[in-house]
Order: sequence, then structure tokens, then C-alpha cells
Amino acid sequence: MAIRTPEAGTGPDWKGAADDVLLAASARHEQMAFAELVSRYHRDVFRVVWRLSNGHAEADDVTQEAFMRLWANPAQIREAKALKGWLMRVAANLVMDRFRRKPMEELEAADEVADGALGAEAHVDRARVGKEIDAAIASLPERQKLALTLVHFEQMTNIAAAATMEISVDALESLLSRARRGLKEELGERGKLLLAALETEHD
Repeated sequence: MAIRTPEAGTGPDWKGAADDVLLAASARHEQMAFAELVSRYHRDVFRVVWRLSNGHAEADDVTQEAFMRLWANPAQIREAKALKGWLMRVAANLVMDRFRRKPMEELEAADEVADGALGAEAHVDRARVGKEIDAAIASLPERQKLALTLVHFEQMTNIAAAATMEISVDALESLLSRARRGLKEELGERGKLLLAALETEHD
């Protein structure tokens, strides 16, 4: 199904509608309501897919597939507040399934992780060190990488990230701890300044 952008005068204006209203309308096959959901969450889901897939060229395809899973059965989302987490969980699973079968490509924009708080001297090496950090994150086990992505790059609380991954908060914190430790071992002193951004705990 191709999701079309709503045209003026062609139906209800879904822009200000709550997620539960949009989900209900999508369950009735209201394509414009579903298009609004896609518009609302596409960027968030794509960011997760992009990072988990190492910036793979198929990141957009995987993102679209996650939304098609939603279109196939919008009624499976019983509470609208769970929608974003559901989409991210489905997208993460699609990444893991797809790239178990084929190798990933290198990151395309490696300096995204760079911390804006770097000093002048470290700033010179920002892009290069950022690339090393992204590569180190890419090498983490899948669940550690997902936990790190949700908490530190999507700015989820530990509680929200645990709910998205369907694990306990303690289990999430264990994944984060192991991920940070793995990054430190991989990067050594070279990435210390940038990794400081990942040390902030989320309640």
C-alpha cells in the first residue's frame, strides 16, 4: 500500500487527532489517518533503524516495513501510548532478522554521536573519533545496542526503554552497563570525552 499525503478538501483533517483516534480510523482503512501516524513517527523509527543497521542503505525499507506491519492490523495496539514503543520494537526485530542474513554496510554519517561539549583540541578530531564510536557501538551485541540507542540517542527513560524492549528495568540497566563497559574497552582513552555523554543515568 502506498501512503499518500492528505490533500486539502479530500476528507477529515487528521493533523490534530490523538493517536487513539488515528489508530481507530486506520483500523477502518482510513489511509489518510494512517498517513498522519506515519508522518508523526517515521523520523523516530528511522533513527532507530539507521543506528541499529549501521546506517545501511536499506534502513528506509525496514522502516517502511515496520509501518506496514502496523497497517496490516492497527487494532493490535490496545493502548495508544504504547504505539511508539511498539513501532520501535518491531523495527528493531526487523533489523535483527534482516541483517542476520546479509552483511551490513558502514555508517554513512559517522559524526552524529559526537558530543557538542568537546573542548577545542578534541573538536579537531571530532568526526574521526565519532566514527570510531559509531563503529564500536555497531559491534555491540544486538540487545546492548538497542538499549543504548533507546536511552542515550532516543532520550527514553530507563522505564520507557525497558517497556519497549519488554524487559525489566534491572535487565535494561544491566544491558546499558555492559554496553558502556564494552565501549570503553573498545575505544580506550581516545573516545573518553565523547563517551562521557553516555554516562548520564536516566530515571
